[in-house]
Amino acid sequence: MDDGQSKNKSITLVGLIMMIFTTIYGFANTPVAYEQMGLASIIWYVFAAIFFFLPLGFMMAEYGSAFNQSKGGIYSWIEGAVGSKIAFVGTFIWLASWEVWLVSTSSKIWIPLATFFTGSDTTQSWHFMGLHGSQIIGILAVLWIVLVTFTASQGIDKISKITSIGGFMMVALNGIFLLLSIVMLFASGFHFEESIHGIQTFIQPANPASSGLLGMLSFVVFAIFAYGGMESLGGVTDSMKNPRRDFPRAVLIATVVISILYSLSILLWGVSTNWAEVLGKSNVNLGNITYIMMNNLGYKFSISIGLSAQVAHSVGMWLARFTGLSMFILYSGSFFVLIYSPIKAFVLGTPKEFWPERVTKVNAHGMPANAMWMQAAFVSVLILAINLGGRDAKALYGVLTLMGNVATTVPYLFLVGAFPFFSINDDIKKPYVFYKNKKFMWGTSIVTFTIIALAIIFTLIQPIIEGRYVDAFWTIIGPLLFLVIAWILYNRVDKK
Repeated sequence: MDDGQSKNKSITLVGLIMMIFTTIYGFANTPVAYEQMGLASIIWYVFAAIFFFLPLGFMMAEYGSAFNQSKGGIYSWIEGAVGSKIAFVGTFIWLASWEVWLVSTSSKIWIPLATFFTGSDTTQSWHFMGLHGSQIIGILAVLWIVLVTFTASQGIDKISKITSIGGFMMVALNGIFLLLSIVMLFASGFHFEESIHGIQTFIQPANPASSGLLGMLSFVVFAIFAYGGMESLGGVTDSMKNPRRDFPRAVLIATVVISILYSLSILLWGVSTNWAEVLGKSNVNLGNITYIMMNNLGYKFSISIGLSAQVAHSVGMWLARFTGLSMFILYSGSFFVLIYSPIKAFVLGTPKEFWPERVTKVNAHGMPANAMWMQAAFVSVLILAINLGGRDAKALYGVLTLMGNVATTVPYLFLVGAFPFFSINDDIKKPYVFYKNKKFMWGTSIVTFTIIALAIIFTLIQPIIEGRYVDAFWTIIGPLLFLVIAWILYNRVDKK
């Protein structure tokens, strides 16, 4: 029996740090940050690490240790703290964040594929039977959702290989970016393409659209999104050898390492990318930004070490192609997991009485196929409504990115808001407690909750002030629609 327990408690300090890093860190977050704010994004990434990622990590550790035997995930956490109604609504909105991710990424996934084949984003020049650009992307996105849903509903034993390949290529991508940027920095005599004019460069956004207090504060949602995912690791404390000692250390070390790496990466983008010269163009959008910047890195690096312009163009194109292939494989692996994992966890983790019998029914492969096809239908309707609306690429991928960021951030309001009530409930056994001082716990919870709430509010207010009412509508529709559906479902069961 002792041997079995020791085997189960296998996660070490280093192991947990690596788990946090691979779950949280995203290479594509830094080009987006640079496009939105330039070097001024660094200070907000550090801000989000200190006031969101760090306190949230310790909260998730307490939740996970207290409810380590429950299969409902964050539903069980919130229910144990504040009851089933808020838990159901909050978790339903959490599910909405993944639905929005499916909507957003099913449209973006064609950009890396096009880049791999042609060396650049050609999606907006696609045309077929009178359809063009974003309209074609919408049709392809729906077909992709159908294909992935069908494949995943048959069981995904073979899909894990795609995920592991994607992880390897992401590590390679990070390594290539850091190596080329650092070599270029030394080769150019520590010259930055993005001119640094003292501290002002790190405060004033390079992007005119993000200037002003409102623009900067709304960027916090981007920074919070970059640190999202910690809730998925809250349940590992029972598998650790020494959680009381190692979990807070791992969270602290991971926070420092990830925030430094994010900050360093954004800084290194300034070595190769002049914001006005490269990003201030009409063909640049939040869907193709990563490939454009990697292409530019390959070109600038080649020039800095004395290669000809022709060779430099070729290096840039092939680096963009490699990036496109890496991101396509990574997106594909994520798709096959996320098309079933969140909805399966929610539908099977919440009380069965909330659902019609056909929704919770699993097929021979253990998949809730009916629920997955309902999800596919809902996501497809959203994709077509957004993509067929006649937006240009910049507007389309801007609103898709905002939709994903806001939808992913909203569930943290429920997790953080419920935490004080969880913390003061002595009836809940808590094997691991970080927030022993209740005043510190209340203060941290209030500050973190307020930052998340204000970031979401400012993100929604900005397009309204700028007269972009349709963008504001699509940004909030996912969480709001799921909130209404959740409320109706819960009240229907409650009346019964």
